[in-house]
Amino acid sequence: MSSAYANMTLLGWVVLLPLLGFLILFLTEGRLGKTVVALVGAGSLALSALLALLVSIAFIDSGQSVYVHNLWQWMDVAGFTPHIRLYFDGLAMVMVGVITGVGFLIHVYATGYMADEQDYSRFFAYMNLFVFAMLMLVLGDNLLVLYLGWEGVGLCSYLLIGFFHTEPANGYAARKAFVVTRVGDTAMAFGLFLLFRELGSIEIQQVLSSATQTWPQGSDINTLIALLLLGGAAGKSAQIPLQTWLPDAMAGPTPVSALIHAATMVTAGVYLIARTHDIFLLSDTAQLVVASVGLITLFVAACSALTQTDLKRILAYSTMSQIGYMFFALGVGAWSAAIFHLMTHAFFKALLFLSAGSVILALHHEQDIFKMGGLRRSLPIPFICMLVGAAALAALPLTSGFYSKDIILLVSYDYGTVGPWFWTVAAMAALLTSIYSTRMILIVFFGDLKTNAHDHSGWNMTVPLLLLALAALGGGWFGLDAVAPVLPDGGIDGAEHSSWLVWSTAAVPSIGVLLGLVIYGRGSVGKPSRVDNSGLGKFLRNGWGFDTLYDRTIVRPFMAVAHACRNEPIDGVYNAIVGLSRGLNKLTAATQTGRLRWYAANMGIGLALVLAYAVWVL
Repeated sequence: MSSAYANMTLLGWVVLLPLLGFLILFLTEGRLGKTVVALVGAGSLALSALLALLVSIAFIDSGQSVYVHNLWQWMDVAGFTPHIRLYFDGLAMVMVGVITGVGFLIHVYATGYMADEQDYSRFFAYMNLFVFAMLMLVLGDNLLVLYLGWEGVGLCSYLLIGFFHTEPANGYAARKAFVVTRVGDTAMAFGLFLLFRELGSIEIQQVLSSATQTWPQGSDINTLIALLLLGGAAGKSAQIPLQTWLPDAMAGPTPVSALIHAATMVTAGVYLIARTHDIFLLSDTAQLVVASVGLITLFVAACSALTQTDLKRILAYSTMSQIGYMFFALGVGAWSAAIFHLMTHAFFKALLFLSAGSVILALHHEQDIFKMGGLRRSLPIPFICMLVGAAALAALPLTSGFYSKDIILLVSYDYGTVGPWFWTVAAMAALLTSIYSTRMILIVFFGDLKTNAHDHSGWNMTVPLLLLALAALGGGWFGLDAVAPVLPDGGIDGAEHSSWLVWSTAAVPSIGVLLGLVIYGRGSVGKPSRVDNSGLGKFLRNGWGFDTLYDRTIVRPFMAVAHACRNEPIDGVYNAIVGLSRGLNKLTAATQTGRLRWYAANMGIGLALVLAYAVWVL
């Protein structure tokens, strides 16, 4: 056995180590010391990330395009024999690298951030279980394993968002995330059922091959399945119309926001569409819908981020917007650019969330940006790291975000007759991204010092920030050749574009930063703008009123029906039958007195009535 192949067989341990970490922490029920918990929780991710690196190097050296690792047969029912198999190719390699690499740094950071929490062991147990479920999602070789991981991350998201369960608002946010994503998951389940019914297989590669051979271009059943899969993707990735759960999910601890809502779970929808790209390629309608959903989401979320006052909610809406760029890229055919942006986004958004966590911790869990200000001197490392993350988010030149977002915008311009319109809207959102990124940095770190801040960051919080800052700066310089053999565009688009288009696209972020400095700089630093205090600002701050709309059209009617059914109206029918029976019983029981004269009188009266009836009738 070659050393390269031997290293690739370690793929199973990449998945199992986080599961083992969860089992140790779960079964010990919090009896381990915090040092041991940190070693198990973060250590299992360290080993998993190291093995993932060895597997990736061996995979590249082997020259193979695919490696399949069979673990065991799941079941054997009437000839239905699904296996637990891990499928490793260029796309899976990128996803596994992001999950384990960025996930490890977030776990290390969390060992410091969560050090004062009582449920330290429970937190890392949930985090490890989440990573295991996410790895199963991206490595699953069939639809059942993929769906197992899909539902697993949904469960862990619920547990982690509601981690501080003593606060009712946190429980509400967790339930909201669980219920809203279930809507998308149900649509996805129907899509998977249809795939199995129509194509007779749950093996992903076989399904994709059969779909291409069986259905013609524009097939109605294919389009329906693609749209159902899009429903599942939109739910997990917080895209319109299932985006309302993500801002409220910021109720969870900040490392949770960094892991689930920046680097992993919210990208699951992007991965699903990229993995099943053959189905979407057969439907121009489905691709147009994917692009439209992403375009609308990225613009709506960018507008909402512009007026937020909560630091983490700014980043939450930013996440929605950046995931929107990924969906947009998938829809317009920039498949590799979408995964490229997925990777760079994981770097700079995890950096932003963790830097925000250091600021929040230093201010005793204060999250209102207008109660911050002048923190660049008292929190120098979080300031520098957040500045780097904001620059990458705004896609300033030479940052990782610039390379990935720039390609998406350029490719979108060539998307048929609507391409220039698509580019215009996406460029406007990019402009808004630069403006709200500048606003965030100015309000939090510049202006007058409004409160004293004490940096609680130890090495376990500082080192992950510095490493992520390096990745956010240089992570996009080397491109992403690994996905070229997997995705239909064959790698990052290298087509020539008009010089005016190239320069205009590259200049948009810088123009946005300059506008941000003009609007929020100098004497305006730390003060709400006119837009913030206007009716429009409130509308945007409330996420364009989607929560209000859903509350009035869905939640309240449902609650009214639930209230009406509180006493189970259907039980009234059965209760009426019981009541009638009891009434008749009481009536007949009243005749049973035990007195002979009463019985004789009744017999006489009855006999008289019978005789009278006989005489009358005859």
